[in-house]
Amino acid sequence: MTVRVEEHIWIPMSDGVRLGARLWLPEGAEQSPVPAILEYIPYRKRDGTRGRDEPMHGYFASQGYAAIRVDMRGTGESDGHMADEYLQQEQDDALEVIDWISRQPWCSGNVGMMGKSWGGFNGLQVAARRPPALKAIITAYSTDNRYTDDIHYMGGLLLNDNLWWGTIMLAYQSRPLDPKIVGEEWRDRWLERLDKLPFFPGLWLDHQRYDAYWKHGSVCEDWSAIQCPVLAIGAWADSYTNAVPRLLENLQVPRRGIIGPWGHIYPQDGVPGPAIGFLQEATRWWDHWLKGKDTGVMDEPMLRAFVSDTIEPTGTRATTQGRWVGEVAWPSPEISTRSLYLGGARDLRDAVSDPAILAIRSPQSHGKAGGEWMATGCPGEHPTDQRLDNGGALVFETALLEDDFDVLGAPVARLRVAADSPVAQISLRLNDVLPDGRVTRVSYQAFNLTHRDSHENPEPLEPGKFYDVAIKLNDCGYRLAKGHKLQLAIATAYWPMVWTSPYDATISISVAESALDLPVRAVGDGKQVRFEPPAHGPFTPMTQIDPGTVRRWTEQDHETGVNTYITEGVGGLFGEGVLRFDEIDTELSHSLRRELSIRDDDPLSARYVLTQTYEMGRDGWRIRIESRTEMRSDERYFYLIGELSALENGHIVKTRQWDERYERDLI
Repeated sequence: MTVRVEEHIWIPMSDGVRLGARLWLPEGAEQSPVPAILEYIPYRKRDGTRGRDEPMHGYFASQGYAAIRVDMRGTGESDGHMADEYLQQEQDDALEVIDWISRQPWCSGNVGMMGKSWGGFNGLQVAARRPPALKAIITAYSTDNRYTDDIHYMGGLLLNDNLWWGTIMLAYQSRPLDPKIVGEEWRDRWLERLDKLPFFPGLWLDHQRYDAYWKHGSVCEDWSAIQCPVLAIGAWADSYTNAVPRLLENLQVPRRGIIGPWGHIYPQDGVPGPAIGFLQEATRWWDHWLKGKDTGVMDEPMLRAFVSDTIEPTGTRATTQGRWVGEVAWPSPEISTRSLYLGGARDLRDAVSDPAILAIRSPQSHGKAGGEWMATGCPGEHPTDQRLDNGGALVFETALLEDDFDVLGAPVARLRVAADSPVAQISLRLNDVLPDGRVTRVSYQAFNLTHRDSHENPEPLEPGKFYDVAIKLNDCGYRLAKGHKLQLAIATAYWPMVWTSPYDATISISVAESALDLPVRAVGDGKQVRFEPPAHGPFTPMTQIDPGTVRRWTEQDHETGVNTYITEGVGGLFGEGVLRFDEIDTELSHSLRRELSIRDDDPLSARYVLTQTYEMGRDGWRIRIESRTEMRSDERYFYLIGELSALENGHIVKTRQWDERYERDLI
């Protein structure tokens, strides 16, 4: 089917603001209207996500849909100001966009909404607002709870990616409007955008518990608000997977879930593979709910999940061995709980052990083998051999496994634990010990013990007092093989993934009152699962000017005791290199270096520095954004500083500086 692409259209809002959009239309849509598929995100439809948008939305248009990619208010060429993520204004605008789309001559009146990450979040949030024309959504790599499962906090602890992502957003939101779209006014509007630029990492650090700020946009607050069908996508190497089982369990609308082996990448391009024919699968979903065709999509299992075979503990991998399984319902009747009990000999056993107290105070750099919180398809991002971290942890281990068994779901550690300080954290790793001794991380969780009863109302610990806590590890799908061993590793830090607690705490475990609950899946593949091979629409013409580099390494200074973790992307932040989009004659280059340092004996020595450059433009119009952010803390405060310079053709046109502190809230 012939597809026409409109490079830029305006969508008017009721307050006079205009949102910019790209539109893919199948031939004849004006005469025979078609359903529409909306993707609504802040990452610049003209150049930021162009390489990904073209083959995806072009494919949907070739299948008889109007595909429309809209930049949110204050982003790309859209008018207005974006003050933060997931604001009420963002949702309000989406309601108007959906209504506008439904009334266009090329639209049948039925609209679907899809997106990953930010677009997956606001798909759920907008669905909860119930716009009449919205008939179904696809939400990929998103969450129902903005506090527990987003890039800011984990288990009541501050993720260091909060500063990383906030720093990237400073660059993203400093990008100018394209003169070829908005004309001579581009520069004044760019300067206005720079003047209003929020200090994103500080916005999020100012809310350290599950308060009203995070409840807004967390659809778990009212599951019944969503009344349209939901297809939820997750991935084991990604950081946004735990929400998929919760959505399947709690939503009351027609719903299906798919969890694959990939990172934070749409499944048709999924790495590590195998990628799947996700665009065909999405079209089946849209055909069923937007066109009224019986495609059999609702005959599929409620959850289709990839169960990995043994994964090598290497930081870079292109593919994952395993198989797809189908669960007809979730929670699944095919999954039962197997409890393993902690033993005083640091064993995991089927029966309760004799009473014993074991203590651990980990080095503050514990976690160096943890990989990135969110895999994006870059070299070196996956967890490496966990023996590097096991030396700083309490490690409990089974005997050799006598049979294969599959874990599918969220393991839960039930611990009786005490700490010697009022604020302490615990990190848990579920590991697979290979016959040659190497150790692969299967699942993990970092947890703030002051949040043991509530993320909304944390309470300090009474030093020396034992508490019963149940900590849910991340959902996983993994086969533990005969002849391997299973490990549970317990530590008091997880650097550089989460920020340190204010005290160098020791925690004690009463092993006779502690256990690990595993969600064990019955033998067999369940209902048959099959996907088509990946398909795409036409790719956008682009040239890689420079392949760029991505590097990750650690250093330990044996004189000062400082451990440093460094990642550096040059040219392309996610390994894409320096690109030129040929159709719009626009070049992009994004470089960022992270340095996280700490001494093993001092949590207050933690320091985090990010330096970044973003360059874009064409001959005669060259833009460069330079930024530096830094974070440190003492027992009472977090300290954030930042500076940003925006340059046009080599000349500075605007600088911004921030120097802020935030009181620690039991974190």
